[in-house]
Amino acid sequence: MKLLYLSLGFVCLLAACNSDKPSSISVWESRISEFQMDSLSSIILERDSLLFKVGFNHIDTQQVAALLAHDFEFYHDEHGITDSKADFVQSIQNLRGIGFRTWRELDRKSTEIFPLYRNNGQELYGIIQRGRHSFFQQKKNRSAHKSSTARFTHLWILENGEWKLKRVLSFDHRGVG
Repeated sequence: MKLLYLSLGFVCLLAACNSDKPSSISVWESRISEFQMDSLSSIILERDSLLFKVGFNHIDTQQVAALLAHDFEFYHDEHGITDSKADFVQSIQNLRGIGFRTWRELDRKSTEIFPLYRNNGQELYGIIQRGRHSFFQQKKNRSAHKSSTARFTHLWILENGEWKLKRVLSFDHRGVG
């Protein structure tokens, strides 16, 4: 029986390595079906899009606030810690005063999704999302340009049946040009 589980895990690992999809299935996650994994990935990518395409890129602080856990924390390798939901939402609001347009684009191919379970693997309670993203800027009457790239790790938690962003690690920022 152990050999069967190891073989199935190995097949899942090979499939993930040979797929065009994000590397989202590991031996650890082989207990869930590819359909379930695709469904979780879709949910998290939708939440990511709402956070950044709507919340960050269009400075929609109501959207940002709706996606964050009550005890949200943000760790940034250049700007330090934002240890409250209110402070993070305010930092998004402050983007209105920077004098240029800024936005973020996700590198979808780099995105990895890892489900988190409790109760001996019986109950899904969270998802780790990690990947790379790029940031762009456009000053008035100037061409848009990529300003930096970075890596991130997001911890999404199920809170009262809704996926909420609880922790963010934003690191390895590299300026471009």
